[in-house]
Amino acid sequence: MSKINGLRLASHFGPTVIVTSISLILSFFYTSWQSAIAIAFGVMLGQLVVGWSNDLYDYADDLAHQRLNKPLIQGSISRELLTRCLFVTVPLSFLANLLGPLGMRGGLVYMFGIACGVAYNFYFKFNIFSPLPFALAFAALPSSIVIAQDQTPPVWMWLGGALFGVAAHFINVLKDIDEDQISGIGGLPQRMGMRNSIISAAVLITLGIILLIVLL
Repeated sequence: MSKINGLRLASHFGPTVIVTSISLILSFFYTSWQSAIAIAFGVMLGQLVVGWSNDLYDYADDLAHQRLNKPLIQGSISRELLTRCLFVTVPLSFLANLLGPLGMRGGLVYMFGIACGVAYNFYFKFNIFSPLPFALAFAALPSSIVIAQDQTPPVWMWLGGALFGVAAHFINVLKDIDEDQISGIGGLPQRMGMRNSIISAAVLITLGIILLIVLL
């Protein structure tokens, strides 16, 4: 049971649940409840890939800072187990999304968002373009559901997703920003500092809300 709990924690469980829930709720407006559940399942698999690859790549840094909230550092799971899980989940996420209700077009758009998340883990988190994968991924998720229905995603949907995605990036970094700076992780929030990152997140959220009010 401890390994299952460790895998759950390594998936970044909170964000995974939030993103999966958003996809489920949004899908209900565009398709049947059966298809909505299948879409949410595919989305969840993609989120597992992003979360698990993040913890696997960050292992050395997490160990250096003794982040005991991370299951790999706790020892509840091993890197070998997490690697094996990724080898299974990566192809399964492609199959579930490309062959499921999203179809090839919607599935490819969503998997592009997942690729952005993985690219952040391995590359973008270290440079000033760190918000870019979040903007693209959060725009891709709702857009993929609409595209799967042979419709064009409205501006408020993809632009709002991008704004809220970048805001989520700034907020997500705050808890480790001081340790990240020590480790030389130079994403945009780390370069801007705690205060400016909080302000930026607040501004982006405000803009996103205004956009929704104006365009909805």
